[in-house]
Amino acid sequence: MRNEGLGSWPARRARKTPHRTALIHGDTTVTYAGLYERTTRLAHALRASGVRRGDRIAYLGPNHPSYLEALFAAGTLGAVFVPLNTRLAGPEIAYQLTDSGAKALVYGPSFGGLVAGLPGNSDVRTYIEVGAEYDELLGAASDEAIDEPVNVDDTCIIMYTSGTTGRPKGAMLTHGNLTWNAVNVLVDQDLITDERALVSAPLFHTAGLNMLTLPVLLKGGTCVLVEAFDPAATLDLIERHRITFMFGVPTMFEHVARHPRWADADLSSLRMLSCGGSPVPTPLIAAYQERGLTFLQGYGMTEASPGVLFLDAEHAVSKAGSAGVPHFFSDVRVVRPDLAPADIGETGEVVVRGPHVMPGYWGLPDETAAVFHDGWFRSGDAARIDEDGYVTIVDRIKDMIISGGENIYPAEIEDQLLAHPDIVECAVIGVPDEKWGEVPRAVVVPREDVELDPDEVLASLAGRLAKYKIPKSVVLADELPRTASGKLLKSRVRKRYGTNS
Repeated sequence: MRNEGLGSWPARRARKTPHRTALIHGDTTVTYAGLYERTTRLAHALRASGVRRGDRIAYLGPNHPSYLEALFAAGTLGAVFVPLNTRLAGPEIAYQLTDSGAKALVYGPSFGGLVAGLPGNSDVRTYIEVGAEYDELLGAASDEAIDEPVNVDDTCIIMYTSGTTGRPKGAMLTHGNLTWNAVNVLVDQDLITDERALVSAPLFHTAGLNMLTLPVLLKGGTCVLVEAFDPAATLDLIERHRITFMFGVPTMFEHVARHPRWADADLSSLRMLSCGGSPVPTPLIAAYQERGLTFLQGYGMTEASPGVLFLDAEHAVSKAGSAGVPHFFSDVRVVRPDLAPADIGETGEVVVRGPHVMPGYWGLPDETAAVFHDGWFRSGDAARIDEDGYVTIVDRIKDMIISGGENIYPAEIEDQLLAHPDIVECAVIGVPDEKWGEVPRAVVVPREDVELDPDEVLASLAGRLAKYKIPKSVVLADELPRTASGKLLKSRVRKRYGTNS
């Protein structure tokens, strides 16, 4: 087998554990032998449509076996997989398709209308809708093994992450990046072959795919795919499938703990609860500890595939608030602005290096050069390190807002707000929110003699931005604080407008 990448995983698993269950989705069960066969057939169908080595294959849809089949089929051909966030608006989807140069798009049936409305200026030539058309395509394709040489340094996925410039950037993750990240998870989280993972976090997010699904499949466990998170359904699925492992952002776990069935639900099968996206509130940790469950927390970023820091169960209480220590095959430093190591307790920037860190951003050599220094990736996040080597994230240098586990960059929203004819200045900040942790708030300066309607401003963003990016409130201001050179003083904006009142 000349394929050293993810595309070979179904074949390698099928020769070891062909009859074990790989995926469960509703009433559908897919064995490892079945996953290999379906992946191979899809790879043949894509090749027949003109997809070649290095071409990009995009996927738009909820968690579904076809997502993983498309990912592994791309890897089988030496092509590149481009997962698309289902929460994005049409123009945002169109941008990522065009920027990546995707030649094929596999999409869920509920996105047919969005796909039909996409502009025709992308490179996409093959459209495959999941459903009857998809199944017919696989049924007619060959199941003969494909032995395309794929190297661990070849790009496997382009995963888009929003940028402070207002345009999302495609992080190029290699087969080696994803494999080493999965190895880190296997080492630090003690996965077993009988693992049964509940995958309700979206697969288009790096954590749901790379911190949960891929490590479980590498180990030979079972992934139960759920198209949308629901707290009641989560409790049902844990009981029905005897779930042992699940990942979520704090908001998801909060909803589960608040459900009326929480106190009486059978959670005896659960071994691991992995949480990321933002720090886990202490009361939430306590609520799960009362049920005999402990959170495994961590810190990561798309550019690192994503695992960087990990807090194990042994230190979940004694080091509460910390993101932990570096994963086994990861090196982390906290540095000063001159990149010299920060002292114990001193706030500095997190930099990371390891075989799981991306080689760069797709088509953006200057942006890539700006975030690497002597092999270290500069995260833009501020942190402190204690005397035991545990790292606590204290701020976000890049001005990012994390809302319910979604990364939101104000520049993207500000760019759209400034397109409004009656807005001359604006600043978007994060404000506390009981449900989502924090949400965006827009502070806008209207044109003179204009009575700006905040509701109309928010309505104008519909369809141009993903719903989770649209601010939850608009505050009108006469002016925004700036330096003598005209630079916006966002710290003062936050101080004045950043309360949750």
